[in-house]
Amino acid sequence: MSGTERAGEHAGERGMSGVESTGERAGERAEEPGAGGAGGAVERAGDVSHVLYVHFGEGAHERYEELLTLLTDITPVVQALPPDAALADVRGALRYFGRDAAGLARLVRLRALALHGTDCTVGVAAGPLLARMAAHAGAPGTVREVRPEQAADFLDRRPVAALHGVGPATARTLCSYGLDSVGRLAATPLATLQRILGATQGRRLHERARGVDRTTVTPTAPARSTAAEHRFPHDELDPDRRRRALLTLADELGFRMRAEHQVARGLSLTVRYADRSATTRTRTLPEPTAHTPALARAAYALHDALGLQRARVRGVALRAEELTAAELATRQLSFDVREEKARRAEAAADRARDRFGAYAVRPAGAELPAGGEEWPDDGPDEGVRAA
Repeated sequence: MSGTERAGEHAGERGMSGVESTGERAGERAEEPGAGGAGGAVERAGDVSHVLYVHFGEGAHERYEELLTLLTDITPVVQALPPDAALADVRGALRYFGRDAAGLARLVRLRALALHGTDCTVGVAAGPLLARMAAHAGAPGTVREVRPEQAADFLDRRPVAALHGVGPATARTLCSYGLDSVGRLAATPLATLQRILGATQGRRLHERARGVDRTTVTPTAPARSTAAEHRFPHDELDPDRRRRALLTLADELGFRMRAEHQVARGLSLTVRYADRSATTRTRTLPEPTAHTPALARAAYALHDALGLQRARVRGVALRAEELTAAELATRQLSFDVREEKARRAEAAADRARDRFGAYAVRPAGAELPAGGEEWPDDGPDEGVRAA
């Protein structure tokens, strides 16, 4: 990189707003380690922030690999977290770039904004757990750092649902016992938590609440995936219409994977709302599959688990993740005659699609194009697009 480019980046960083540290905000000064609350046993190897959790934001899945390159240009220790996040260990890059971890986070954010128009949110800490929580606690499009000496105060104030690994059901269980904050969770005796949650999960959450993070950044390449999205012509309140759209997307993904002789090990659902926010949920499939009914069942389960009541939904997207060659995957033999008939019918429909077009055959109940009565002859409508 030339001196002119470096000077431009320094100037750009000085002009960017939204950089904060937990220690720079009033009322968030950390107590000394061991001062009570969640800070009594904060443990991390090393005493300097060196882990970045980067959330690339809405629409990042369309250029996810390009955004990951921004991180691999800084450090080879990058763990992909599809579809829109990644972890990076920059310990080896601090001296090379002459910046601390927060400075490298600002550099990543600047490059993502300048090169790809993506205003990402970055959490900086001494471990993946705190870095992830810092990013989720910060305002969108900011860099938020939790220094090791600030970890105690930061954790003590967070709601228990903000702790990584605590899902909605676990959070409700803990809150029913009055454990509604990470600080209260950390102060609870281990034996009590194990009686409530079980031995393994109780110990894991007890350690995390006290800042003990045994995870590391494991370099991984992004698993190959394929996605499809449906945009509704208006804000959709009807759950039946949303399920029909999910069936359409599952059928599209299934046909695409079968044509390429691939199967998926996981499925991710993204629901986009009228206020431009989005929710993403991922599920590991019982077995690798490209079978449309199996994909549709997983999509329905993810949708129903969100518990959307009167949500105004702008669009839904499905992503088939961890694609692998179909011949390398194993499939449980079934003695269900209906299952075998469904697979034979699916194969026949695929042959018809190969001959007459992808939309020659569609599942009963699939969503039709907005304002139309038939599928187009030459491909999907604007409401259904592949990513």
